[in-house]
Amino acid sequence: MLKTLNILAFVVVALGSATAMAHGDEDHAKRHEYDAGKVEDTDFGREGDPGKVSRTIKVDMADSMRFTPTTVVVKRGETVKFVIHNGGKLLHEMVLGTDEALEEHAALMKKFPEMEHSDPNMAHVKPGARGEIVWQFTRAGDFRFACLQPGHYEAGMVGKVVVK
Repeated sequence: MLKTLNILAFVVVALGSATAMAHGDEDHAKRHEYDAGKVEDTDFGREGDPGKVSRTIKVDMADSMRFTPTTVVVKRGETVKFVIHNGGKLLHEMVLGTDEALEEHAALMKKFPEMEHSDPNMAHVKPGARGEIVWQFTRAGDFRFACLQPGHYEAGMVGKVVVK
């Protein structure tokens, strides 16, 4: 049992030290610097170059556990800037991903709600504040965005990105 706890503690510390900010930290919503040399491809696209944004999409988050709009349609190859506003009184976030990736992340957030991490496909937004995600959609298909704060995903705080 002690060995398992030590391994678990190591994983939590490793995850925390590999990232810059924590959920709920005011600075967490700040965008990191884009570095083309560090961009990684995913199943749902990659971090977008802010200088190549073709369109801005505004997304609102509410304490009713809903996003507005709930569906966004983009073209394959398009680089989009999402400007996310949290109109509620709770911390919310927008995380882009596949169904599988979001479900895995949501399960991890349940186990470690204070887990520290920040990735280009997510924006953590305090009440009344704004965040941004710049993303290039390199593959056609249906993808998701969700709030993975504990309980929010389960309450239906999920949207859809259709890439044509």
